[in-house]
Amino acid sequence: MLSRSRVFFVDSLIILCVATAMAVATGAALAQEAVTTKGRLQGSRDAGTTRYLGVPYARAPVGDLRWRDPQSMEGWSGIRDATRFAPACPQVGVSMPGEPPSPTDEDCLYLNIWAPEAAVRDDRSYPVIVWIPGGGLTNGSTSIPLYDGTALTQRGVIVVTVAYRLGVLGFLAHPELTAESGAGGSGNYGLMDQVAALQWVRENIAAFGGDPDRVTVAGQSAGATSVSILMASPRTKGLFQRAIGQSGGLFEPLALAPRYVLEKAEADGAAYGAALGAPTLAALRGLPVERFLGDRRADAVIHPVIEPRMLPEPPYDVFAAGRHNDVPLLVGFNAEEALSLTDVSEVTAQNFHERLNKRWGALPPALLEPYPFATDAEARKARADFERDLRFGWDIRAWARLAASQGRSPVYAYYFTRCPPYAEGSIQQAWGAGHFAELWYMFDHLDQQPWPWTPADRRLADDMAGYWVAFASHGDPNGDSRPAWPVFETGDERVIMLDEESKPGVLPNTAALDGFERVYESIR
Repeated sequence: MLSRSRVFFVDSLIILCVATAMAVATGAALAQEAVTTKGRLQGSRDAGTTRYLGVPYARAPVGDLRWRDPQSMEGWSGIRDATRFAPACPQVGVSMPGEPPSPTDEDCLYLNIWAPEAAVRDDRSYPVIVWIPGGGLTNGSTSIPLYDGTALTQRGVIVVTVAYRLGVLGFLAHPELTAESGAGGSGNYGLMDQVAALQWVRENIAAFGGDPDRVTVAGQSAGATSVSILMASPRTKGLFQRAIGQSGGLFEPLALAPRYVLEKAEADGAAYGAALGAPTLAALRGLPVERFLGDRRADAVIHPVIEPRMLPEPPYDVFAAGRHNDVPLLVGFNAEEALSLTDVSEVTAQNFHERLNKRWGALPPALLEPYPFATDAEARKARADFERDLRFGWDIRAWARLAASQGRSPVYAYYFTRCPPYAEGSIQQAWGAGHFAELWYMFDHLDQQPWPWTPADRRLADDMAGYWVAFASHGDPNGDSRPAWPVFETGDERVIMLDEESKPGVLPNTAALDGFERVYESIR
């Protein structure tokens, strides 16, 4: 009979052999072993970058752990293979149109690490970017090529991508869940997963050469909305020292989103369970995961909740009172956000208001006055501009204004106006400078797409990747020979205009955003 130590040795040898075989198959070599608080990891290395993929940061949220706060995982013996991505969290569709769907599983609380190859063995501590994918809180995968951190690590930063529970599994509030919590709240499980991942980074990133005191939490779309919540949450104190939000945020008045209030969210959760034929929490936990996917009735329960464990107050109120996590902030949005999300091709001057009311309900005239039109072409542009400002522009400006008004940590804002040279006939052809468009530049991933990139595109990608890495390093995006990025200040709301030539400027749509501000203030 094998001794316990002998069994551990054999287990480690088997895992190491599997990892070696996979590394050989992919053309990558084995990385230096990393030692975390839960056990040892074997990753791979290639192109000067080490990768540790599918690293667990919490226990699998399955069975009785479905809709519970993330639980600390047990350690493991031997060396764990970290050369493959873990499955994405259960979802339907993809967050990035054109990307292939990822395999999914309810056991999905994993993260991935890209680090400079020298990071695990030299004396230098590298800044860390923790990336939270977008996807409307309903989909998103850390394994899509766009989020590969290799190009950024080559500039001297460690990249961590985090998977978190999505959809009903990530955000259901329910009276029985609130009672079970013992803390007077429920919902926000996906957000608490993000906090657990940040805690894991705090405790373990030094093993990969990272500096736990230079962590930047960053995200795009729903990932940026998550960042705004993390900045407002009392549970994240000390877990990050900078923040980046791209095309997302949560600052609207609660009067516009009463479903975010815990009591209403609980009632909606109970009604949703009853509609599934699962009127109790036990019955809901007994349903197969497929029952929670692809059902439009779930839309009513997939959102953040104002509740005492994670988000006791609306983010706007927290920032306005100066109680947020006050760290350097970089935020921005794109000039044509709506074109990749909303089909405006059939909007005309005649049907503009009818279609808008069908989508958003009756709107105050003051919101629409800054978007005049006379022709069909002007109506399409007005609709796209309105959607941009309603869903992204106002939130980003409000976020920057609130943070800057405290006068402590610096704020940097951008306006992305570059239209990538999309291929003829591609799914992206009509996007313009739409939602997602900045990601290829920011991650310095132009070569992932076979589009006719120009020298100006490559210069912009070099600028943006440089800005983002410098911000993660120093809390200031400026440096090297890049155009100067001004600080966004109260009374001087300057931004960097990101196009074929990056240069300081001002937002072109401030009159429209002022209209939103007046309407929102009247109902706050």
